[in-house]
Parts: sequence; C-alpha cells; structure tokens
Amino acid sequence: MIVSHRHKFIFIKTKKTAGTAIEAALSELCGPSDVITPYREESEQDRKGLSPQNYRIEHKLKPKRPLLRRLLMRPERYYHTSVGFYEHMPAWRVRDYVGEEVWQSYFKFAFDRNPWDRQVSWYLYKTKSKRARPSFERFMASRRRAYVDNYQLYTIDGALAVDFLGRYERIEEDLNKALALAGVGRTLKIPRTNITPNKDEARDYRSYYSPETRALVAEWYQSEIALLGYGY
Repeated sequence: MIVSHRHKFIFIKTKKTAGTAIEAALSELCGPSDVITPYREESEQDRKGLSPQNYRIEHKLKPKRPLLRRLLMRPERYYHTSVGFYEHMPAWRVRDYVGEEVWQSYFKFAFDRNPWDRQVSWYLYKTKSKRARPSFERFMASRRRAYVDNYQLYTIDGALAVDFLGRYERIEEDLNKALALAGVGRTLKIPRTNITPNKDEARDYRSYYSPETRALVAEWYQSEIALLGYGY
C-alpha cells in the first residue's frame, strides 16, 4: 500500500487485482516522505520509482511482535503487522496510523475484481508450489484457505471506506481516473509484474466451476457482487 503525502492520496492494496503492478507504477509519483510498502523481492525490479520506504513505524496501536519470534530473534518480514505499514493493510488500520485529519483529507482508492475470476487466480496462486495441484473443488472445500478478504480491506464496519473503487477489468483506465480525481496531473502505464507461474491465460475462469462452487463464490462474496454489480 502507498500513502503519498506529496499528492495526498492513499492506495489500499487488495489481493489478486494487480496491486503489485499498480504499486510499481505509483512509486514513480512518490516523494521522500511518502510511505511505500515492500513486496516480493523478485518483483522489486519492476518498480519505476522509489524503493520501499517509511513503512517501519512506531505507533501505540501497532501490534507487538509475537514473544516466540522475539525470543528466537527471527526477522520481521515485509507482510508482518508488527513492522508498521504492510502491503494488504485494511483501511481501518491505515486510518488509525495516519490519523483522522490525513484520512479525511486524502483521496483514497482501491481495486477489486470479478469474484469468480479472482477466485480462480487465487487458487492458482495458492497452489503454485504444490507438486500435485489439488482440484479446484478440493481447494474450495476450506473457506479458511480459499476465502479472499478484499471487501474487508476497503470497507470499515461494512461501509465503503475509499473514495474510488476501480475494477481490475479496466485497470489502467481506472487507475488514471483515480489519479485525476486525486489531482495528480499525469497518467501512468502499468507494468506486468508478479504474474502467477503456470497460469493458463487462455482458459476461461468459468471452466473451473461446478454449480456448487459457483454458488459458493456467490455466497462468500455477495457484498462486493452487490456493490460492483458483478455477474458470473
């Protein structure tokens, strides 16, 4: 995620919506005081602007490092909540860290994606290192493993917490629309980065579904489906 004090915007990074590519482009706009959270090392080469910075903070509301991790002197990873700002950070925590004045005055935006398409992308990502990839049906049998919590990232107490919610399906158009609304006087190109290995882009996401798994996605993600009007 990114907090740009230079341009007074906050980007909430969701999952499987090309968030890493968006960050790679947005970092080109950032100044030395802006917050840029890290992501996977292999994708850092695709950043166009500044590297990760200002994400380690001390704050009274920041979660403490787990005692066991401290005793074993294990390093803090970029996605750990005890670091400070981190990549898939929910809006309520960003608000707590930046304060109410910044939160209310900065332009806030995020992206989401057709949940049926997003779910297949999440499945391919979460099973990419498996020697024998489980079936989609087996993966979906565990909500704890399979659920994508994007809606919880860009809402607070069930209400939309961002000023603009873009769509993955028109990502570059919507990113530049968000930047225009934020008062940024330039447009950006989005690089291709953090692509899931072995993804069959020619295969339609609908081919993964049975009637049961299709209904399961409709049940799990009914809030964002209603908000954005997505259909199967």
